[in-house]
Amino acid sequence: MGWGWAVVAVALGGAVGALVRHLLATAPWGPLRGVLVANTAGAAALGALVARVDDPVLLLLLGTGLAGALTTWSTLAVQTADLARVATLRATAYLGVTLVLGLGAALSVLRLLG
Repeated sequence: MGWGWAVVAVALGGAVGALVRHLLATAPWGPLRGVLVANTAGAAALGALVARVDDPVLLLLLGTGLAGALTTWSTLAVQTADLARVATLRATAYLGVTLVLGLGAALSVLRLLG
């Protein structure tokens, strides 16, 4: 696979992942829950991809692109910092729940598929 195809695969996957993340973050349940869902789903998807996909183009498209754009640690950091300004305990809980669910999702999928 040439360098150009790698860039196209990551760009296409990233466009879809970013759009899905935006839709989840602007859904009626609110941005905190939306980003939590995005990060957890992305971690599970990436775990499944790593365990089952050998095609480098699919890994770039779905792993680096889609899951990479869907899981947004920068947004998590900003939301946690904003929340900590008014509710430190809630911010800590939000960060902890996100980390536990993300790791749990990825490890569960790897275990089921491995």
